[in-house]
Amino acid sequence: MAQVLEFKLPDLGEGLTEAEIVRWLVAVGDVVAVDQPVVEVETAKAMVEVPCPYGGVVTARYGEEGTELPVGAPLITVAVGSTDSVGPAGEPAAEAEGSGNVLVGYGTQAPARRRRRVRTQLTAANGTAPAAPAPAPLPEPAAPEPPAPSGPVPVISPLVRKLARDNGIDLHTLRGTGPDGLILRADVEAALRVESTAPAPAPTTAHPEGTRIPLKGVRGAVAEKLSRSRREIPDATCWVDADATELLRARAAMNATGAPKISLVALLARICAAALARFPELNSYVDTEAREVVQLPGVHLGFAAQTERGLVVPVVRDAHTRDAESLTAEFARLTEAARAGRLTPGELTGGTFTLNNYGVFGVDGSTPIINHPEAAMLGVGRIVPKPWVHEGELAVRQVVQLSLTFDHRVCDGGTAGGFLRYVADCVEQPAVLLRTV
Repeated sequence: MAQVLEFKLPDLGEGLTEAEIVRWLVAVGDVVAVDQPVVEVETAKAMVEVPCPYGGVVTARYGEEGTELPVGAPLITVAVGSTDSVGPAGEPAAEAEGSGNVLVGYGTQAPARRRRRVRTQLTAANGTAPAAPAPAPLPEPAAPEPPAPSGPVPVISPLVRKLARDNGIDLHTLRGTGPDGLILRADVEAALRVESTAPAPAPTTAHPEGTRIPLKGVRGAVAEKLSRSRREIPDATCWVDADATELLRARAAMNATGAPKISLVALLARICAAALARFPELNSYVDTEAREVVQLPGVHLGFAAQTERGLVVPVVRDAHTRDAESLTAEFARLTEAARAGRLTPGELTGGTFTLNNYGVFGVDGSTPIINHPEAAMLGVGRIVPKPWVHEGELAVRQVVQLSLTFDHRVCDGGTAGGFLRYVADCVEQPAVLLRTV
């Protein structure tokens, strides 16, 4: 006797309401173990593998690769309780409900929660079915499922999968040149070059209204968050030019000792944390329902990172407790994870203040939109040599423009100006930071 359990797309956390199926990791008929990842999905925040809380035989999959499903929609059904179903250590899975709720990044080991079951009976091996009431019908997939290709595609990098998906390349048709047949970016690019030499299709007439690009995924999440920020936050911006020559010299001296290299953004993060300790009004958010400003005890520093999937803001937890070396390592780790599409929802949420280094794009200044629900964002432009009056004489110095966009509900211009002036003083004279922390 077996039961068919329906596994729905779980709530992946932080208000996410849908996810796009990137790659199925199992096919209909496969035996899966409890907590085994069955599908890779891409949300508006990250690309994650979703583990199944049941062990058994996959009887149905819902949605093709590239399909967007809402949270709570059927994902797969699994027949548990037959002799073929297994648990994580090889035991039959019929004796357990499953391992519980799916928690992204942590498997499915939370306390179990009752899920709706769809019961059925499997035909006996001799072709007869045990006497029992008529079984409830299995849920039908939303659309016919094409035959699943045999065997998994040997691809590790999400960027390689995205490159293939965006260009209509079927990875099952490629032969990988990497170790053990691993499909590399070069393999996809080679397939694209072959396609580019094929005869061009007949020209089509462009739609007179122009090209429509759906606002979904990362772009959709960014659009919604920025729109909400503009609707709810009365922001203002102030800025100042600062001489960063001494900060660059201090960094060069630190990196000349043979110790792990310190990044410039890590030094700026240290300055931000010290400034927020002096001006805690800017490390806060507004509770609109309670009509209260909530000042936060710790600094979780977000930083803007541009990736192939769009703009994301990873968060460095407890930045106020970290030294420059620890900050450098964490910035590097999160940046690499962002580029590879491996950031979890937890690494993209919970920030209290954002550092935006738009100078990497070669621009001097900007008036960015605050990362809702935070209260402020520090912007850093490019550092370039400019004429500057230094110690009463004209000299060429390394100059940077700093800007602060802040929620005018949490403070007035005096507080915002004091914060920005303190940051500029630390940039111009790093010893100021040593005197005040």
